[in-house]
Amino acid sequence: MPGTPLPETQTAPARPPQRIVIAVGLPGSGKSTWFQKHGIIPLSSDQLRLLLADDENEQRFQTEIFRALHVLLRLRLDLGRPVSYIDATSFRREFRLSFLEIARERRCEIEALFFEVPLDVCLARNAARGRRVPDDVLRAMALRLEPPLIEEGFRRIVVIGEHGQTLREHHAAAPAAR
Repeated sequence: MPGTPLPETQTAPARPPQRIVIAVGLPGSGKSTWFQKHGIIPLSSDQLRLLLADDENEQRFQTEIFRALHVLLRLRLDLGRPVSYIDATSFRREFRLSFLEIARERRCEIEALFFEVPLDVCLARNAARGRRVPDDVLRAMALRLEPPLIEEGFRRIVVIGEHGQTLREHHAAAPAAR
């Protein structure tokens, strides 16, 4: 009957845990384009560079930019936002570690979108855009690229191809029933 309160033994269904989704990929791999195409406004290191240093290419203030990114992520989680997306290259495990720590600290699930795009495609896209990463820097980044692994603590990794399509997914094993 409408309006009848639930008996005390019944509880409302639990809300799903909050999620953090990190984009991982080289400059020019399509991360920002993918977010735009899906109508997602992520927390973006490039946007923070523009907001804080007046230039999205400015690389001198990495510590401050990522401190601001972490503060904004924590604020989104405090506000109860169900999903928070991060748009930064995160191409090395060490760069992802702080986000994994925030997820553990806040008991959030964490996922990665790995943009598996050939270097020649990234170089061509990079050459065609206004803000360019020098080719030698992009090549050096490609040599140091570490694809995300479930073992890092990700619940799910979605691999995205050069046309923005999902190529495959990896899932963490479900916890054993007690």
